Amino acid sequence: MKHEHVKRSHFFAHMARMKLIQRWPLMRSIEQENVAEHSLQVAMVAHALAVIKNTFYHGTLDPAKAAMQALFHDASEVLTGDLPTPVKYFNEDISRAYKEIESNAEQSLLNMLPAELQAAYAPLLCGHPQDEYTHLVKSADILCAYLKCAEELSAGNKEFAAAQKRLTAMLDARMNEEIRYFLDVFVPSFSLSLDEISSPEF
Repeated sequence: MKHEHVKRSHFFAHMARMKLIQRWPLMRSIEQENVAEHSLQVAMVAHALAVIKNTFYHGTLDPAKAAMQALFHDASEVLTGDLPTPVKYFNEDISRAYKEIESNAEQSLLNMLPAELQAAYAPLLCGHPQDEYTHLVKSADILCAYLKCAEELSAGNKEFAAAQKRLTAMLDARMNEEIRYFLDVFVPSFSLSLDEISSPEF
């Protein structure tokens, strides 16, 4: 079936530009990271946290739902850019204003989609209820930022030392069994070299 008369949508052209938005814009980084890379990693970690919870701790989450919500968690940044954390949370007025800007950007992205598709994408793009999936995706987001700090520090970049302390405190505040499992089983490898993670001896 052809759709010659359907209005064109710029939605996925915007999504493709996630790779052009650099994270940690005020930090000196040894390895640059963009929003597309970060979103993929958060999706994988969110999926893993759901699987870990279901496998070991009697969870009943849908890992695919967690992964998809995570994949779009920073989508609004294709319109707003990545505002540095110290700026975003400088005071309550800035934080509140940015939340409104973020909400408007999410709605703008949703409105780019054909009307028939908006219901499917609304749960991925627009403000999520404070449920178990939202908490899990936020945990994955913090974990991935923590891993970025670990990689930079392992490469000798002390610029990320304070950020790692802040993220450690954030993880401690939301610690649960699946986060602890991920930290114990998977995180130590991020401080190792390629030779070390390729060797069965480590």
